[in-house]
Amino acid sequence: MSDTRIRAAITGVGGYLPDYILTNEELTRMVDTSDEWIMTRVGIRERHILKEEGKATSDMAVEAVKSLFAKTGTKPEEVDLLVWCGVSPDMPFPATANIISDKLGIKNAFSFDINAGCSSFLFSLVTMAAYIEAGRCKKIVLIGAEKLTMYVDYTDRSTCPLFGDGAAAVLIEPTTEDLGIIDSITQSDGSGRKHLYLPAGGSLLPASIETILRRQHYIIQDGQTVFKSAVSKMADTTMELMQRNNLTSDDIAWLVPHQANLRIIGATGNRMGLSKEKVMVNIDRFGNTSSATVPLCLWDYESKLKKGDNIIIATFGAGFTWGAIYLKWAYNGIRDLSNGLTGL
Repeated sequence: MSDTRIRAAITGVGGYLPDYILTNEELTRMVDTSDEWIMTRVGIRERHILKEEGKATSDMAVEAVKSLFAKTGTKPEEVDLLVWCGVSPDMPFPATANIISDKLGIKNAFSFDINAGCSSFLFSLVTMAAYIEAGRCKKIVLIGAEKLTMYVDYTDRSTCPLFGDGAAAVLIEPTTEDLGIIDSITQSDGSGRKHLYLPAGGSLLPASIETILRRQHYIIQDGQTVFKSAVSKMADTTMELMQRNNLTSDDIAWLVPHQANLRIIGATGNRMGLSKEKVMVNIDRFGNTSSATVPLCLWDYESKLKKGDNIIIATFGAGFTWGAIYLKWAYNGIRDLSNGLTGL
């Protein structure tokens, strides 16, 4: 008897990056830092910034989804569910996903937001898989998009080089082939909340003249604690996932790590026994875009992916939140039905 188990597969990916690029050289004119200092510690050379007045996270998300729709031949009316995940919504409410749906003319879907810090995309992908596996949805659009630089203090040399803006979206559909999401681990430890957070703007400290003067609307990070936790949690979780699925380093085609720090990425890949050629890296060009880093990697490396590739996704974020996903890629090369071709 054939296995008719339904799995959730990523069947397309679209992305968008703002035009403006903030280089390390420009940062040296804003704060006491240097290209060597930034590259040595985090591995970032430049990052994209959404600077246009009146533009928000949803605007980048819309462009990413338009790219996704064009490449996959998907129509707005075919979408069952649309989810935006991230930490930089357009506004506290309504959900940014609702704003995106309205701008795209998506009328037949329900939509909502998910926030799990920099693990938002991974946690959301696991959640979307449950909708697919239960038969509740046939076409899901999941978007990781961030205007993270709205939270960046450009007088703080320890955090201002880290973050960038961008968006990427994936289409998730059911498959009965031996493809899609096979296994996952998701974990949280709320005691980590005091090491990476945004103090004001919520119900605890609503926005006021005082919170603005105290500069409490910018990212606060205990860099050393976050670094040590990310290295251990991402490495431990990926190894656990490999062991329980009987995977060796030879079986893995790609590691897709959250792009927070090149040393964290390297440590995770080394622990898994992977060569650098198997680890997706674009932090040098994009910086840390939080929920957008993983889908932007998939978008950036799409042409190199092959149907059946074993892929491990690993993330760590504020909360603390962390996890890993094991999936088999569902198609070859760049899927672009808008040009009448699939694959390379």
